[in-house]
Amino acid sequence: MKYTKEQRLDIGRRIYDGEITKFEAAEEYGINDQTARDYMRLYRDVNKLPPKRAPQSRLGIARAKSKPTPAGMEDLESMTREELIDALIMARINEARIKKGYMVEGVGAEKKYIRFVKKNTR
Repeated sequence: MKYTKEQRLDIGRRIYDGEITKFEAAEEYGINDQTARDYMRLYRDVNKLPPKRAPQSRLGIARAKSKPTPAGMEDLESMTREELIDALIMARINEARIKKGYMVEGVGAEKKYIRFVKKNTR
């Protein structure tokens, strides 16, 4: 059955707005479910609307639990870009020191080197 562009857009609107599913539209209007989907896409494109996502429960996919934020994440979120870059640099420096077998405590003249490995790495 042929439908005019206005009728196609009306079918597409009903599907896009969730009044009916594409399968119900296919049965009601005597069209294929893929054609009904195409009508919904035509409506969406003509009106420059964003794509609609099917609810996860309808797809049979279990909703993934969100990962809990790691401890101290709030501190990182409150930092400025420059502070984050400095923290990243310090983390990489500390990682390199640990790989070489030592750690540094303190700053300036009160800096102490703590060795993890007894033998010299050089």
